[in-house]
Amino acid sequence: MWSNLHRLVWRTAVKAWQDSIVAMSAQAAFWQTLSLAPLLLGLLSSIGYVAGWFGPDTIDIVHARIIGFASRTFSENVVDEIIKPTVADVLGRGRVEFISIGFVMSLWAGSSAMSNFIDSISRAHEQNSLRNPVWQRIFALNVYLAFLVGAVFILPLVALGPTYINELLPDSWNPIGNHLIAYGYYPAVGLLLVLGLATMYHVALPRPLPWHRLIAGALLAAVVFAVASWILRIYLAYVVKAGYSYGALATPIAFLLFTFFLGFAIVIGAEFNATVQRMWPAKPSHIDVVRDWVSAQADDITGQLRGIPERLQTGPIRRRGHPAADARSTEMPMQSGDITEVARDGHQQRSRSPLRR
Repeated sequence: MWSNLHRLVWRTAVKAWQDSIVAMSAQAAFWQTLSLAPLLLGLLSSIGYVAGWFGPDTIDIVHARIIGFASRTFSENVVDEIIKPTVADVLGRGRVEFISIGFVMSLWAGSSAMSNFIDSISRAHEQNSLRNPVWQRIFALNVYLAFLVGAVFILPLVALGPTYINELLPDSWNPIGNHLIAYGYYPAVGLLLVLGLATMYHVALPRPLPWHRLIAGALLAAVVFAVASWILRIYLAYVVKAGYSYGALATPIAFLLFTFFLGFAIVIGAEFNATVQRMWPAKPSHIDVVRDWVSAQADDITGQLRGIPERLQTGPIRRRGHPAADARSTEMPMQSGDITEVARDGHQQRSRSPLRR
């Protein structure tokens, strides 16, 4: 594989350019920006129903973790002017009821970014035509709902994990245990995000690949986004320090750039997985073998049915006459020169032809 690494990189870049990765990343950035407030509304409102299971201050801890993670990912002005006000506004509304129209609309708007990612991943693997567009939008909503349900239970555990683990550790393990938790917390969270991204690559495809073959693309996406966000933070800090500013649009543009590179990373990871599949195809699973066999049998039956003519070819229909006339006609065959007339009583009469002597 290492000898073909340059071919792998080149084919990934060419395929990504042919699939308009820049346009898809820009579209993903737009939908992520539009889905930010609905995502936080649905997420924090749902956590409010289970916050009592983890402690009275769970919402505040999750809020602090979200801001802390955003501070390590985005620039300072993006966090202060977009992330913090949005989270504070959502928390100020209180818990939203599941049956409310606002919550349903937040689910539909929040799933727009997920729909864009699923479409990009399917297009990278050339499977975008295997799923109906309407069903794909509904499927994206289902994936988004599954993501919310998982995040409702995972985020409190991730946010409260270090505190709970420190309480469970015996005193003899300190301070080594505290240092391990402090330094291993964020790598564990990063590994969890990579596994979640690989799962999204798996479920987004109509004909999914083996799950373990998608981890490489998820790792590549994580590395690309980490490097891109690091470079972008340095660039934005230099722009602010140098005095170059877009005025009131500086913060939204910075946030759009971060979301653009996030979409770019996810799409390039999908393109990488698709290129690996084309160069080193995975063995078909048992489900794929059964599906292909059923499809082949259905095609054979359909072909046989299409070979049957719509109308059977038959001769002229002979109407059955009087039984005595039918019996006499079989006993006395007509000669070529006779003209046969059928009498009204059903008997045959022979008359000589005027041409015969």
